[in-house]
Amino acid sequence: SNMQSAVVFPNKISTEQQSLMLVKRLLAVAVSCITYLRGIFPESAYGTRYMDDVCVKILREDKNCPGSTQLVKWMLGCYDALQKKYVSLSVSFSYFKCIETFIYIITECYHFKFKYTHNGPLLDFSSKNKRNDSTITCADTKKASILLIRKIYILMQNLSPLPNDVCLTMKLFYYDEVTPPDYQPPGFKEGECEGMIFEGEPMYLNVGEVPTPFHMLKVKVTTEKQRMENVDESILKSGETNVPLQMLRVDRDEDEENQ
Repeated sequence: SNMQSAVVFPNKISTEQQSLMLVKRLLAVAVSCITYLRGIFPESAYGTRYMDDVCVKILREDKNCPGSTQLVKWMLGCYDALQKKYVSLSVSFSYFKCIETFIYIITECYHFKFKYTHNGPLLDFSSKNKRNDSTITCADTKKASILLIRKIYILMQNLSPLPNDVCLTMKLFYYDEVTPPDYQPPGFKEGECEGMIFEGEPMYLNVGEVPTPFHMLKVKVTTEKQRMENVDESILKSGETNVPLQMLRVDRDEDEENQ
């Protein structure tokens, strides 16, 4: 599957297509890391890749794991919307806890917001001795990408474990003014825009943002305040140091792994 390739940073992001490719790959890495570190799918549903020198897990289609195959399909549908510049708050990636029929209580929700610089790239007028602040270099994008993934790792290791009976959904939200009313990306159907019901008091945390000359990706998490007990801005700041990150999985049921 084309989610398998690692994130390769070009020397210069000079076309919208290059930028789009990078944003897609980064989204794949982020979603894969979140599901991996939360123990949602078995080890066999992931391949190991490198993003610069950071080891990352990437979801793949695994015939023994229909859930991961479904998520890969959703991601490809999401890419379709991204490519057409329709998606604003793309992936509301929610862990639901079923209480009764049709009532879902959200435990954790990840928002990936995409902004498009519709006027094309920010022009690069910088010379060696004069840096123009409006210019985003590939080095900036690379640094922000690695920082985002590091922060996701740290966040996953500090959030309370998920309940055992969670299910995972993905929702796409569109920019109405540019999206044709009948557009649905492959694998998606029209949904109701119901509110989100949280257990306890919801708390938002900005995880990070990655700029390219053509796009901006922002990642936020919403979860119950109590589950954020160990998490504050200072913990995420520790992602900025170059301490090597360990891939620690949070397996909800150790017994399942050992059967």
